Parts: sequence; C-alpha cells; structure tokens
Amino acid sequence: MSDLTKKRCAPCEEGTEPLTKPQAEELLKQLEPRWKLLGVDKIEAKFEFKNYFRTTAFINAAIWIAHQEDHHPDIAFGYNNATVTFSTHSVNGLSHNDFICAAKVDALLK
Repeated sequence: MSDLTKKRCAPCEEGTEPLTKPQAEELLKQLEPRWKLLGVDKIEAKFEFKNYFRTTAFINAAIWIAHQEDHHPDIAFGYNNATVTFSTHSVNGLSHNDFICAAKVDALLK
C-alpha cells in the first residue's frame, strides 16, 4: 500500500503553485500503473468491472473518499467501467491532494 493512503488532503492556500511535471511523474510512481498523467494538470485512471452493481459500488466508495478528503474528482461511468480524473482547480493543475485521493481510490480494489 502506498504511503499516500496514510496522508490527508490539505486545503491549497491562495498562491499555491501546482506540481511541476517532474514532481507529478515522481508521485505517479506511487500509484497503480492504470493512472496516467494528462498533460501537466490532470491524472486519470480507467477501471473495469463485471457489472453495473460493482461499477456503482466502486463509484459510491470513491465519492465517499472524495467527501472525506474534501477533494472531488470528475467521474464518468458506464455499465461496467468508470474513469476517474483528478485535478486541483484552485491551483490550475496538480497538487499532492490529487495523488493522495488516487492512492485511496486504488486501495478500494486491494
């Protein structure tokens, strides 16, 4: 399990700079390989499930994590798949919060 799962999201203060691409690439190594860096401002992962029930159960659990961490992803889903995208709008890019939440979403499937 990633050390990121033991951390909590922190509010991004005004003027906080987004992570640089090298910083994001280093943090990405702590996540499951399904996570991809999209440009320099988003990370995204695609998940596949056996059926709609499992898909929605996963989404509800991911939403619970987002609520607990007060850091909310974009989620798109279909019958047996979901795509989760994290970005920190307040910094116009990526923050540590994105990687903390992604690691906690990964932990749902372990």
